[in-house]
Amino acid sequence: MVAAVIERDDRLLICLRPAEKQHGGMWEFPGGKIHPDESLEDAVSRELTEELAVTTTHVGDVLFSSFDKRSGFEILFLPTRIEGEPQALEHSALAWCAPSELLTHRLAPSDHAFATFLLGEFV
Repeated sequence: MVAAVIERDDRLLICLRPAEKQHGGMWEFPGGKIHPDESLEDAVSRELTEELAVTTTHVGDVLFSSFDKRSGFEILFLPTRIEGEPQALEHSALAWCAPSELLTHRLAPSDHAFATFLLGEFV
């Protein structure tokens, strides 16, 4: 799975998962499954178009990876640049927050691990 780390004005975009989905009511970095024969860049671009109605302009190298025990997927966190204003098409809400504010949100397990890594507070 891919997770897009989108930064704008020193803030990161996180999305609130709908209550009825796995990890419902938790915040996450947007993204999703990689389809067979799909590159990481293509997966990020497709997922962000579907979830946020934005255009992906750049996907960088993997910053962090985390295995989500509940889903059985490895999640790859990738720095991503976008064009357009994100819309919550598949999430309950969107938020731009400073990196220092990430851990004040109830993050999904892999997203929490990434935020901890990002802040240099290794678990």
